[in-house]
Amino acid sequence: MSGRGAPDGSGRRVRGDSPLAGLDLLGTAVVVLDESGCASFLNPAAEQLFEVSRRIVVGQPFGRLFVDGAPIEGLLAEARAGEFEEKRTDLELERPGREPMLLLVTATVLDEGPGALLVEFREHDKRWRVDREERLLDSAQANRELVRNLAHEIKNPLGGIRGAAQLLESELGSPGLREYTQVIIKEADRLQLLVDRLLAPHRHPHIVGDVNIHEVCERVRSLVLAEFPNGLAIRRDYDTSLPEFRGDREQLIQVLLNLVRNAAQSMGGRGEIVLKTRITRQVTIAKHRWKLALDLHVIDNGPGVPEEIRDRIFFPLVSGREGGSGLGLTIAQTFVQQHGGLIECDSRPGRTDFRILLPLP
Repeated sequence: MSGRGAPDGSGRRVRGDSPLAGLDLLGTAVVVLDESGCASFLNPAAEQLFEVSRRIVVGQPFGRLFVDGAPIEGLLAEARAGEFEEKRTDLELERPGREPMLLLVTATVLDEGPGALLVEFREHDKRWRVDREERLLDSAQANRELVRNLAHEIKNPLGGIRGAAQLLESELGSPGLREYTQVIIKEADRLQLLVDRLLAPHRHPHIVGDVNIHEVCERVRSLVLAEFPNGLAIRRDYDTSLPEFRGDREQLIQVLLNLVRNAAQSMGGRGEIVLKTRITRQVTIAKHRWKLALDLHVIDNGPGVPEEIRDRIFFPLVSGREGGSGLGLTIAQTFVQQHGGLIECDSRPGRTDFRILLPLP
């Protein structure tokens, strides 16, 4: 943290040596309450979670933010009575006009400092998402190593099989017998093409330059509309304030092309796809915390990913479409992870949302 510090709840700067200074950097929502239940501090993650400004909330009873503030008041009463030093519990809190939130709450009594109680809030859904992300990253890494090793093991004998078939064909006098050698050669070529696609993400150099994500979106949009000219609509929902960032433009075009083309094919070329870009703040990707990240969505109104493969769609050779190779999503995930990002999928009949998160250093 810089020497200037971070702003405190009143809009002033918190000195770098303040006990509250480090809380601004946490990804979880933290609120400090004084003995009367008024908020004396909120970090940026708490502002984002509860959709409030700390300039307005600080000095006000925190429980009044919610339709029912009794759970917060109950925690304070227990703390005042000395019933706990640290307590973990589940609370359901609802802001007026918003959906209720099920939160995992850790309350810690402060021995010294500006507040009586430090309360940390975690969304249950977010905790589940982080666990899922870690599992996805670990399995993706293991699958990449397995596929790369397997592809190399297949590649060497495959060349020998094809070469032997060519030599055998040159020795055969009967056209009928040469038909069989042609089958061997063609199938060997088909397998060779598959192996090359498996190895493709590891072969091409990572060429980094300035990337405008909306230029990437427009390029992919024009390509897919040319491929599916009848009955397909690709709607734009762009945040035009997004900055350029450093990345491999060709890889990102391939990523988005794979996702948008998959969506179009799943709908038979008829339906609507939305390309949506946003900035997200204080996001964790691959166990690293980023202040800013690109949040890119490919949303379609098709039939959805078949339920039996939803947990495996990024695995190699897993496809929900007849004739699909099952490599498009694997390659897309690999390219995005080479940028330090991640692809997630949320799918149900009528709405499938592929979300690309890319850190913006």
